[in-house]
This record gives sequence, C-alpha cells and structure tokens, in this order.
Amino acid sequence: MDHFGYRDSVLHCEHVPLPEIAAAVGTPVYVYSTATFRRHAQVFRDALSAVPRVHLAYAVKANPNLAVLRVLAGEGYGADVVSAGEMARALAAGMDAKDIVFSGVGKTVDELARALDAGIGQFNLELEEEGEVLGMLAVQRGTAAPAVLRVNPDVDAGTHAKISTGRRENKFGVAIDHATEMYARLAEVDGLSMRGIAIHIGSQLLDLAPLEAAYERIGRLVADLRRFGHFISRVDLGGGLGVPYKPGDAPPSPADYGAMVARVTRDWDVELMFEPGRVIAGNAGVLLTEVVWVKPGAVNPYVIVDAAMNDLARPAMYDAWHDFAAVRPTGARMTANIAGPVCESGDTFAMGRDIDHVARGDLAVFRTAGAYGAAMASTYNSRALVPQVLVDGDRFAVVADRVGAETLIAAERVPDWLR
Repeated sequence: MDHFGYRDSVLHCEHVPLPEIAAAVGTPVYVYSTATFRRHAQVFRDALSAVPRVHLAYAVKANPNLAVLRVLAGEGYGADVVSAGEMARALAAGMDAKDIVFSGVGKTVDELARALDAGIGQFNLELEEEGEVLGMLAVQRGTAAPAVLRVNPDVDAGTHAKISTGRRENKFGVAIDHATEMYARLAEVDGLSMRGIAIHIGSQLLDLAPLEAAYERIGRLVADLRRFGHFISRVDLGGGLGVPYKPGDAPPSPADYGAMVARVTRDWDVELMFEPGRVIAGNAGVLLTEVVWVKPGAVNPYVIVDAAMNDLARPAMYDAWHDFAAVRPTGARMTANIAGPVCESGDTFAMGRDIDHVARGDLAVFRTAGAYGAAMASTYNSRALVPQVLVDGDRFAVVADRVGAETLIAAERVPDWLR
C-alpha cells in the first residue's frame, strides 16, 4: 500500500496535489510519502511479532536521505550501512551507533577505524583478513569489535544477476563449506568479539523458497558452530524482499515472510537481525517528471520526459520496469516509447508501453521509485542532481536541493599551468 492516489482526477501524495510540488520545485523531482514509510516500517516490524528477539536495521543504500532516515529512526529502526558515508548519515539522522550494522565487501582500514571510534554495534566480516585487521585496530583502542561472519550459502535467489549475492560465484561472504574453520580462527583473534553469522542472498526476491533454503543451511551451521563450543548470539538474515513494480508481480508479504522466519528459526535461540530496504522505501516514492516532447517514431512515438537515466538508473542498469502514469489522466491511452534527454540510447524507460495519453507539458510519474532512485542518481551529461521532497499530510518540504552545474563547477579546479 502507498499514499499516492487520485483526487478529482489529479494525482496526490497524501493530501498534496503533485502539480503543486512541480510548480514550487520544478521537475524532475523525487516525491516521498512520510505515511508510506511509516506504514511499511510498522508492517515489517509487526510481521516479526512471533520472533522473540529482533533487531531492525534499515538498509541505507536503498534511500539515504537524512529526512527519510529520521522518519525510520522514529519508528525504532537502526541502520545497515556499507560505507563510512552511510554511517555518517545514519548518525546525523539520530540513529544510535549501537544500532548500526556495517556490511560490505570492501570496507577500508580507515572505515573500520572510524566505525570503531563511533562505537557501532556490529561488523559483518567478509573475509578472514578483514577480521584480523579489525581486531588489531580494536586492540589499539583498548576495545573489542562486535562481529559476525557473513556466509555465502550458494543459493540462487532467482533475481536479476546484478543484484544476486548468495551464489558461490558472487563476491559476497565466505563459502559456507569453509565457515566453521574460519569462524574458529576468528574467535581466537584478539580484539574481536565474534557473535554469530550473517547472510544475504539478493534483492527484489519474489519467492520465499530460496530464502528458506538459505536459512535452513544457516541453521545447520549455527548448530555446528555451537557443537564446537562457539558462542552464537546473533544471526543477521539480511534483507531482499521484493516489491511489486508491474502487473503480475506478486512478492511474498512481510507477514508470510515473518511466518517462515519464525518457523525455520524457532530453535535457534538467537537475536535475529534484519536489513529491509526496498520493501520499506520502494513504494514510498515517485519520480515526478514533465513531458518535453512527443516525438514521432518509426513504430511508436517517443515520449521524451525531462527525467533521465542519470535520475533513475534502474531501467538502464537492470531493464527494470517502473509504471508510468499521468498526473492528470484523461482516460485516453497510447502506445509509446518513454525516453529521457541523456545522449545515450540506453536512456530509455520503456518501449512499446501502453500508457496514459500524454502531450507536451503534461506531468507524469514513474512509480515505485523510493528505493534505488535518488540513491543511484548521477550528474551525467552535466545534468543537475535531482531534488527530493518529503510530504507529510498536507505539507511538504524540499529535503535535498537540486544541485546544478554551477555548484558542480565550483567544486572543480583548473591547474595553474592551464590558466
């Protein structure tokens, strides 16, 4: 469920008509619904009510906007981060350091040190050497780093290859066949406080079966580690639940997921940690855009909008689908290609799509753009970095400015020898 709907034939975010935002801020612009973020956060938490001990860490990479993080902090969420920059954002948004989990395959020594100094609650180790370096840094500071070992269960998540993370050929985690021996060695490293296991097999999962298979493998690993005398108090089950992007998508509900988790993990006696991202943020945002031209094409016309692949990269990167809807639909339909102004053939959002009829100057939205939309935006073609707006009831605020060419040029330097 989201809080984007039509009133008097005009698309609103909560109680705010989208043309009002376009007039005040311009387009393209991301528009987020506070009510949707809160509802999704509550639904996910409620789905895990049968699990005795739960820690929720929102995956910051999905949408790292400070205002969004502040909303989720208010819902009791910590943060799953994959860079020092994301950690800084979580802390700035008011999230407690102890509720921050640092994931990621390429944490630098500087990032490890900064996270130790911040006092974060958990490091998800990706390789043995990382644990040794982290332990050394912790000893230098007179502390012990709370850590878990991320395991690759060699389970195909059945998702897009570029967002699959749990197959043995993926770069994430350590092979489950080597995890017992590696965990034993890490448990002996000075400065490390090993507490359990982490897993994440991919993103935009539309089937619970791969997750259940992976969790069952992890359950057997936990039992093996305990049999060898290791203390296991945490298992990080990651994230990855999908959201509906197009007709026919039927992702498992958080309630179904929670029931599966409660059943599979009922004998684990651990704190279960979760890193939801897309399932919280995806349907909480749209990308609001204006039609620049409707250009005749060889087969279908091209609807050229002022949003582009630098603003919403998912279609170009993953051939991803985002529903396209007119802000003021007339009821008429058309078959068209939808493209942006960037100088790349890949700057195409849809081909031969049945859409609301639109004309030059009309407003439209790409739906389900709250996750991995603004987070992946760039300034390719020296285009402005897209702004972001947060709606709360009948009010809205710009929560990220449009960053234009003047600001970008001001951050660059011409060396003396070229003056």
